Amino acid sequence: MGNKTPIDSELVRTLAALLDETNLTEIEYGVGEMRIRVARQAAPVAVHHAAPAAIGHAASMPAQASASDADHPGAVTSPMVGVAYLAPEPGSPKFVNPGDMVAEGQTIMLIEAMKTFNPIRAPRGGKLTRIFVTDGQPVEFGEPLLIIE
Repeated sequence: MGNKTPIDSELVRTLAALLDETNLTEIEYGVGEMRIRVARQAAPVAVHHAAPAAIGHAASMPAQASASDADHPGAVTSPMVGVAYLAPEPGSPKFVNPGDMVAEGQTIMLIEAMKTFNPIRAPRGGKLTRIFVTDGQPVEFGEPLLIIE
């Protein structure tokens, strides 16, 4: 053997698949002196909305979060990188909807990170006025998820 360590292509494929599953942009793995870093450029997330069934249903679509929304005193931000889910399982009613009154500690959505579904609980009681994420949308740490006033 020379000075070069053979590349474990299966490990690189596994790490790349883990990037896709977790929506991370890079991951590093090391054993002893060997280090493997797999990174990808974060692609902009395109959110595709289905056309509303009727004109009056446009309000059910999520609002777009602006920079000032993260500073809103009622903003609930993502505590982790993952995928947001608005219902406990596909086809079930959403945990909460705009206009709902929520209680402190009430589960308002789930964020899946590394194949674990983490309940996101209301940090305070109040009226949920806006939801910024769609079901199945990747979210970043600190990204505004919704507003409770």
